[in-house]
Amino acid sequence: MDPILLFKALVMGIVEGLTEFLPISSTGHLILAGSLLHFTGEKIKVFEIVIQAGAIFAVMWEYRVKIGTVLAGLSSDSKAQRFALNLVIAFLPAAGLGFLFNNAIKAKLFKPVPVALAFIVGGLIILWVERRNKKMSGEARINTVEEMSPLDALKVGCAQAFALIPGTSRSGATIIGGMLFGLSRKAATEFSFFLAIPTLLAATVYSLYKERALLTMADLPIFTVGTVAAFISAFFCVRWLLRYISTHDFTAFAWYRIVFGAVVIGTAYYGLVAWVD
Repeated sequence: MDPILLFKALVMGIVEGLTEFLPISSTGHLILAGSLLHFTGEKIKVFEIVIQAGAIFAVMWEYRVKIGTVLAGLSSDSKAQRFALNLVIAFLPAAGLGFLFNNAIKAKLFKPVPVALAFIVGGLIILWVERRNKKMSGEARINTVEEMSPLDALKVGCAQAFALIPGTSRSGATIIGGMLFGLSRKAATEFSFFLAIPTLLAATVYSLYKERALLTMADLPIFTVGTVAAFISAFFCVRWLLRYISTHDFTAFAWYRIVFGAVVIGTAYYGLVAWVD
């Protein structure tokens, strides 16, 4: 295997792990990083989806006790049953729309400039929500994921569906959407983590099955390197984010999105960077 390809896979895996659970769009960053590295094509689009599994395994490890408790209580514990039901309900909107429009989205929106525009719009929405929350300055209606109702889960699931637009950010949509619907910052963040498990694992399995003709055993090394790198970087990122949100809001991420998006659009407009689709 070409060591340069392995290096590119390593970089992409680190980018995935660092950005998957932050409200800055992992897909958008992977598209931009792949463009800069000239690591693009139909097979690489599959790679970008599959390595998300590494980030999900990191969350599953971090919350292994909670997950084990829920699984053990599915047959008898009403709280565990409601939590599992809420995950299923929240998963369905994005899953259904993704199944219907996945090809159209990939063809039209998996490009650097549309991603940069989504960065900016998403950043402005985060600023609006954070300023709204400060003006309201009231207690959140829901402080833990266990307090969520099926309707709350459906609302967060509908917010997640907006993340089908590359550059929007799945975690950003679910966390900010959850806060809009009355969840505390911590509850919205944790539910976003848990919702990522069925959402991204389903996307990984579906992508591998659908594009299986593109892949060969020769691709295994780069997929392995990318997935392991995503696991390690996501593990540290998740722990850092949980500490961060205890004393900070998401304003810094909003400005990062806006500045980064503007830089991509500016460099594309003036021809300073040859962004590759």
